Amino acid sequence: GKSWQRATTLTALGFPGVAFTLFFMMDLLAVSQDSTDAVPFTTMIVLLVLWFGISTPLVFFGAYFGYKQDAIEFPVNTSSIPRQIPDQPWFMGIPFTLAIGGILPFGACFVELYFILASVWMDQYYYVFGFLLLVYFILIITCAEITVLFCYFQLCGENYHWWWRSFCTSGSTALYVFFYSFVYFKQLEANSFATYVLYFGYMGLVSFGLFIMTGSIGVFSSLWFNKTIFSSIKID
Repeated sequence: GKSWQRATTLTALGFPGVAFTLFFMMDLLAVSQDSTDAVPFTTMIVLLVLWFGISTPLVFFGAYFGYKQDAIEFPVNTSSIPRQIPDQPWFMGIPFTLAIGGILPFGACFVELYFILASVWMDQYYYVFGFLLLVYFILIITCAEITVLFCYFQLCGENYHWWWRSFCTSGSTALYVFFYSFVYFKQLEANSFATYVLYFGYMGLVSFGLFIMTGSIGVFSSLWFNKTIFSSIKID
């Protein structure tokens, strides 16, 4: 709650700004190539109206009432003097946790991801939305479980910097999705530079959104886990 104005502004303008900027640049490229998939300029204006006329005011409206609520209460008091973190084992390093933390959720949705990409890039009809919802729930559960597991190992190693580590552990699922897009690209017929830019641009944008979503799942899961285990501590 120390920088709530900046947090609210970044919520309203951060991800939507990045998404709109990349989408607008790739649309300009599509227009320059006389592509039939290019989005008309009037549609861009409509998107801006929806962004600044509906989305942004709702963010500030929700933040106004949200910050009037009671702050999060932690079950224990923490010292203002940071403790020295001992040397961590190799399997608790950032590269290993990112590699393992992302491959399990990616493996849970790998098969369904293939059909989704085929529907988007190869004009194949996708109709198993019920199974897609099931895979989505499996993805959420897998991200939460793997993040809580590494958070527990991290706390056992007396490393209390779990916030951003939890975000990146489950968020690394998006890295595997983006790397998989390179493998899937071999099935497409790429005959121009614009094809490469549009494909990897959109896949990068999708992966960025997935990174934020899965990372948020990891943070909230670890927060719930920490509050649960520390609230069970009895101090006489």
